[in-house]
Amino acid sequence: MRTSNPAFNSDTFSGFGYVDQTMTVYGTVNKSVLLLLLSVISASVVWAVPSLSGIGLVASLPAFILAIATTFKPEWARITAPIYSVLKGLALGGISLSINYIYPGLPIQAVVLTFGVFFTMMVAYRSGIIRASEKFVLGVAAATGGIAIFYLISWVIGFFGISNPLISGNGLLSIGFSVVVVIIAALNLILDFENIKTGEQRGAPQYMEWYSAFSLMITLIWLYVEILILLTKLAGRNQD
Repeated sequence: MRTSNPAFNSDTFSGFGYVDQTMTVYGTVNKSVLLLLLSVISASVVWAVPSLSGIGLVASLPAFILAIATTFKPEWARITAPIYSVLKGLALGGISLSINYIYPGLPIQAVVLTFGVFFTMMVAYRSGIIRASEKFVLGVAAATGGIAIFYLISWVIGFFGISNPLISGNGLLSIGFSVVVVIIAALNLILDFENIKTGEQRGAPQYMEWYSAFSLMITLIWLYVEILILLTKLAGRNQD
């Protein structure tokens, strides 16, 4: 199945041969909850001890390295995924704490909205309201790729002192852009749900439960960050 999540590709659940213990949706859910708890706990530590916020911000780099390593070596996920979740929790805790100093309560709103979107997407998928058809998958993958390229270009031109108003501003176009990105991030959850079901149907090895949970965490973290950015833009516009 084609997907926009870098942790999944068309070969993710193929070529395993004989497998003694296979992955299940139930097992993946349990591991996803564990990874989520690890992130929440580590983020809470940063909030409880603000002096650790600097460490939290630095944690993004090793988390990125672990994510790349896990993508190439899915069998490592049972070890790397929990460590990744802790590091990302520290990083998000630091970022959220910094934003909370400027806009009190905003990160909590972002957390609530993230979980709200997640459960809404889950219900929409389970009920068949949204189906991961080939056209749907291609559309979401193309949109996600376009956003990634746009962010990359903005990051590069930033080295030359050029800011992108769609990213750094709080105008109506910038807010509209963030709304679109949040929607695309939310739709990526549907692709993750479909990939998890595909893994079970194809009899992927049990360690893929960890890998699938890790992949779902990537999307959830992206969704939270984009919602936080959107709320920050709205709050900044209200102050102007």
